[in-house]
Amino acid sequence: MTTPSAPDGSPGPSMTDEEYGALRASAALWAGTSVLITDEYGRVLVQRVDYRPSYLLPGGAVDKGESPARAAARELWEELGVTAVVDRGLAVDWVSAEGFGAPGVMRFPGEILHVYDGGVWDEGRIAAIRLPGHEVEAVGFAEPADLPGLMTPGDARRVLSALRARIDGAGPALLEDGVPIAPGVLDRVGVLRTARVREHFPFRPAPVPEGLPVRRSEGWLLAPDGRVLVLLDPGTGAARLPGGAPGPVDHGDPWATLVREAGGEAAATAARPLYLGHLLDPEGPDGSDGPDRSEAAEAAEGSYALVCHVAVLTRLGPPSAGADADRAPVRVLATPEQALELFDRGPHGAAQLAAVHRARALLGIPRADRRAVTELPGPVTFQASGDVRRPCPKVCG
Repeated sequence: MTTPSAPDGSPGPSMTDEEYGALRASAALWAGTSVLITDEYGRVLVQRVDYRPSYLLPGGAVDKGESPARAAARELWEELGVTAVVDRGLAVDWVSAEGFGAPGVMRFPGEILHVYDGGVWDEGRIAAIRLPGHEVEAVGFAEPADLPGLMTPGDARRVLSALRARIDGAGPALLEDGVPIAPGVLDRVGVLRTARVREHFPFRPAPVPEGLPVRRSEGWLLAPDGRVLVLLDPGTGAARLPGGAPGPVDHGDPWATLVREAGGEAAATAARPLYLGHLLDPEGPDGSDGPDRSEAAEAAEGSYALVCHVAVLTRLGPPSAGADADRAPVRVLATPEQALELFDRGPHGAAQLAAVHRARALLGIPRADRRAVTELPGPVTFQASGDVRRPCPKVCG
């Protein structure tokens, strides 16, 4: 008769090495690895393979004697023809036999699956992909919200959890059947489970042209540490900046609109505003935004502007209470880069981000290092209100 192993995992006093090895082997699990890659617009690289009806991330089984990281690098070479160093983990998932849903004949014992960060690939790196001619039939990039329709439920949960962990920056997530055992605010609200608001509009660091209507005013409200206030919809997980549509009480002043909307929806106040620019939504007959279009033509064709400001966040009041409390947005602080990863600003997002950092420098606010996204459930005073100036017509272009 043998005794259990000691608390430190070593063989018990009555167990031989052979007996201890047999005991541990009887509880062995499979080991797998995968790599999460996105393009510059936040879409996830997925593969169509010839042996499963659902899509997968690049990856596969860990070979005997192989580390998960080396297996991930090997799989990238075998499946995509790309040589890469894989050295940053995003998630470790314990996949149960019940959660995997394998047929009994497979005798699936469970699996430990590692998800690594393959980074953001630009057009040149994507063009370098070379498929092996077997097994992998095609690759493509999918919106995060589309993954549940392309992957098995467990795979989709795992990828979304890993993607949230990458955005959050707090370190690798520990998962059980794709679900974090210690969920952060992005997991709890379920960001990226529904489609990101698509705003692939040109960004123009200039005043709104005469006659072009303003449909919305929004603000990059920066805390003293350089992070920005982001609002998460508790019902959909959608992320957005504070702001809203102009009203009669604003008298055509986009900053007044932002002050009113930010105060009403997030109990947020800000000071020292700088006008950032505007997004042009080409809602005209052809939806074009070519250099030959005049300002008068834009206004006549039904285009409109979404005005952007940068301002110093000074205070958050108590969150909404009463009947609407469950629908009140969840207030978080994130770096501007993290915020942009939660939006879908398309090819024009980088220009707006650069303008935000120019404005941040003018306001004397430091650049924020990536850190965990922070929820702000209660009132916070960031600094004294200071001089609440009217926004400059053009400062950050």
